[in-house]
Amino acid sequence: MMKKILLLPGDGIGPEIVKQAEKILRHFIDSGKLNVELDSAHLGGAGYDAAGKPLPDETLAKAQASDAILLGAIGGWQYDKLPRELRPERGLLGIREALGLFANLRPAILFAQLADASSLKPELVAGLDLIIVRELTGGIYFGQPRGIEERQTDNGTEKVGFNTMHYSESEIARIMKVAFEIAQKRNGRLCSVEKANVLEVSELWREGALKASENYPDVELEHLYVDNAAMQLVRAPKQFDVMVTGNLFGDILSDCAAMLTGSIGMLPSASFDANGKGLYEPVHGSAPDIAGKDMANPLATILSLEMLLRYSLDNWVVRPWVMRFWQNCHNSGKKSPL
Repeated sequence: MMKKILLLPGDGIGPEIVKQAEKILRHFIDSGKLNVELDSAHLGGAGYDAAGKPLPDETLAKAQASDAILLGAIGGWQYDKLPRELRPERGLLGIREALGLFANLRPAILFAQLADASSLKPELVAGLDLIIVRELTGGIYFGQPRGIEERQTDNGTEKVGFNTMHYSESEIARIMKVAFEIAQKRNGRLCSVEKANVLEVSELWREGALKASENYPDVELEHLYVDNAAMQLVRAPKQFDVMVTGNLFGDILSDCAAMLTGSIGMLPSASFDANGKGLYEPVHGSAPDIAGKDMANPLATILSLEMLLRYSLDNWVVRPWVMRFWQNCHNSGKKSPL
């Protein structure tokens, strides 16, 4: 059965790096090794330029009809003064929410070729291989009410900004299921990260982790407050195998972990719905300063393509070829700004 892959080049260097992944896909399609149909659409700033909003209706319809999505990057300073709901980032948040992409996987692997680029001593990071499972559609990024409004305070009338952080039992249960199953397939260790000493939402998170652990007796569960987890990541990162956390904490910790590997620009990520449909993207941003100069490094996008082949297409024929290509590029010693 033919699968559908949607390409979302996005903004900045996005079109350049997705173009390289598309070349690989078309090579294997033309050689008969891959039975997929490719399509493309606009997202982010490109969506705003084409249709007046960061997530055009056509893009969402194509995404809903696809089996997997490969995204380049979104964002650019030319959009910074737009109303918040029209900025490129709202397009990515919107597609995640619309597709129910609640589980984000962020590997942090130190490749031998980048050992000298890590911010930590070699003995602390050699062989680093951890993964952060981040809940993606709940928490403070989506909580209501939110906004900025004038209120009466002890200092008189002034503007007050406010957001809402909440998680339900079911949201916690489904992300824990993903995290425990990944830990089960790896080294049987899972660290749940929250702030249960001061946040009620984190108290419920910890309860959910403990409840889920009853179904996985072969997985060792540990709890850490987020501030301690951040400290431990830069003190002794190899103590971790799989970490699971909420949206806000996961956003911060995954970028922190990425820099331990030497370059955030070399790492992939994947986001899944309850049925395994995935959106894959490099961790790096849109790098508008080098966009259009043919200087962007596409290797993180190619690793994201490898994850797409593995998780969404279950293709074990093409995947080794993609990894071999990636390894050859890495071993060549050629470098780029990103």
